[in-house]
Amino acid sequence: MEIVKEINEMCPIKNAHSFGASPIPEEGKWIQAKEIKDISGLSHGVGACAPQQGACKLTLNVKDGIIKEALVETIGCSGMTHSAAMASEILCGKTLLEALNTDLVCDAINVAMRNLFMQIVYGRTQSAFSDNGLPIGAGLEDLGKFKTSQVGTTYSTELKGTRYLNLTEGYITKMALDNDGEIIGYEYINSGKMFDLIDKGTSPEEALKQSLKTYGRFNEGVKFVNPRRS
Repeated sequence: MEIVKEINEMCPIKNAHSFGASPIPEEGKWIQAKEIKDISGLSHGVGACAPQQGACKLTLNVKDGIIKEALVETIGCSGMTHSAAMASEILCGKTLLEALNTDLVCDAINVAMRNLFMQIVYGRTQSAFSDNGLPIGAGLEDLGKFKTSQVGTTYSTELKGTRYLNLTEGYITKMALDNDGEIIGYEYINSGKMFDLIDKGTSPEEALKQSLKTYGRFNEGVKFVNPRRS
């Protein structure tokens, strides 16, 4: 290690005692993290690509510095979904530091990884105060019973108003309007439930019927609009 002359000629002064790193909450414990293996927790990070064409929500479950579970959710360009497929193969089994310095294919996923890293090494995790953290599989449970991301897609213009296309409940087929032309409810298909029924042998027609539900005051509507056609 090279030291410049001015430093070598200084008289030594003893630094005050250091108590080490400030402890952070990890899985029900207070940890003085000094190495990557000291880091555990489940957390989320969100990132966007440089041209802001899409975004990624990344969820990692880390145990002793090793990524044990990864959930990659993206919205945006078509290439981003394929990047998510590759990132899911890359992440598990790596240390948190390896993942931070690995090309995760899509810029949005890389940014999400950076943001998640900051969350988890500062102890800002979903499992910070949970004894022993969350089990492997907790990320999957975030998706719910039908294992699909919670996606909302709406579109509007000043001229023609809003169109609900897809909300938490599912794929919107009709919007109910009142006498003033305002939305008071909607009909939707729970696509996760429908495909689950078809997979179990139910006919597509019956599966569609069982998966068709309404929300709000749909039955009080005086006009019904297909958001994709009118």
